[in-house]
Amino acid sequence: MDIKLTEGVTDDEEDIILEHLKAYNVATFGQSDRRELAVPLHDEHGNLLGGLTGYTGRGWLYISMLFVPEDMRGKGLAGRMLDMAEQEARARGCIGAYIDTMNPEALKVYLKQGYVEIGSLKSLAGGHNITWLEKRFR
Repeated sequence: MDIKLTEGVTDDEEDIILEHLKAYNVATFGQSDRRELAVPLHDEHGNLLGGLTGYTGRGWLYISMLFVPEDMRGKGLAGRMLDMAEQEARARGCIGAYIDTMNPEALKVYLKQGYVEIGSLKSLAGGHNITWLEKRFR
């Protein structure tokens, strides 16, 4: 066996590790019902400006990214995208959603949308924090 610290691995090596992890998870927790979900934000010319990406699986919606361009903030777009994703998650049988953020302004948006803090990691470099939030649908 060879074990050493490296700066990273190749894409192929990362794929091998991921496949081993997926196989373990299926054997341990059962087959996942993971389905991707997105709410892209386009301008009038069809150019992608931002949006929401995530997936549903094991009864939950995970929001992996949500971005609204700075000049479009404060217009309720984040809330509308969250509502659309949550509505689809409910249709898929999910009981809630979860998200994490380092952005204090985004945190305010999520709290306003009914998310509650379930954990945080404080004192990251630069004095930043990361917060994990959930929203139960039922």
